[in-house]
Amino acid sequence: MSITTDKFELKAYSKKELAEMYEVSVRTFNGWLKPFDAAIGKKIGRYYTVNQVKTIVEAVGLPGIIN
Repeated sequence: MSITTDKFELKAYSKKELAEMYEVSVRTFNGWLKPFDAAIGKKIGRYYTVNQVKTIVEAVGLPGIIN
């Protein structure tokens, strides 16, 4: 993962958009989210809600930042 200086905007995102931000495939991103399914909750429609995105970022880290 590369380090970027762009600011992360907390808003509703699709799984594909989030995977692209983390520079991984959707399949890999699904694997990352699997342990946190209960905390994230079910997607309603195509997008994760702002609260769900916040939970994902807290669990996985900010996109572009190496933890």
